[in-house]
Amino acid sequence: MKLHSQEWGTGDRVAVLVHGIMSDHRTWRKVGPALAARGYRVIGVDLRGHGASGRGAYDASSFADDLVESVPAGVELALGHSLGGLVLSLAVERLAPARAVYSDPAWALGTTRVDPVAMREFQHADRARIEMLAPRWDAEDIDIELATLRAWDPDTTLVLTGNGAVDRIPERAVTRSLIQLADPSQLVPDELRNGLTARGFEIRTVPGAGHTIHRDDFDGFMASLDGWI
Repeated sequence: MKLHSQEWGTGDRVAVLVHGIMSDHRTWRKVGPALAARGYRVIGVDLRGHGASGRGAYDASSFADDLVESVPAGVELALGHSLGGLVLSLAVERLAPARAVYSDPAWALGTTRVDPVAMREFQHADRARIEMLAPRWDAEDIDIELATLRAWDPDTTLVLTGNGAVDRIPERAVTRSLIQLADPSQLVPDELRNGLTARGFEIRTVPGAGHTIHRDDFDGFMASLDGWI
């Protein structure tokens, strides 16, 4: 499936941004322009079942195939958040970016169970609930969250729940790779970190940030990418 995308900037270097579940390219409203200001042409995709992209069968391999079909290979930087981190890790060998960043990736789903009913119900969350769950978000990010929830197909939860709730921890880093973690991370528990470092991943934590690091602490998110962008 060819994915809908949004671009920022016209630089010679290319960066690809892959959002998490329930979201779409609009989650990168600050990140896209910030990378563009650093000389990148930034491509933010909408995964299938999200935003303006098509609907279809939902499984992790299809999400990865879509990404490979929709963005150029050999880019300078590829960054995926949560589900986007999972999708990127399944596509990274084919995409062959110079650097890959996995922001609180949804890899350890066999041990960190996701409640599919709660996820589906969250599509109908109101502003007050989002403000309660994400007190550090800007008002514009809450507006975007409400809009992206309405544009999201809750059947995509099949990728992360039920038969999809399996560990997909990469066996090795196939390119120079950073794992960026929330504090604490619910998806990459402490006991996994030594093993990931041994597999070739650098790990950095953004102190005090929740799962959606780039919205909770944009400055901390960007600072943690020092040397990677």
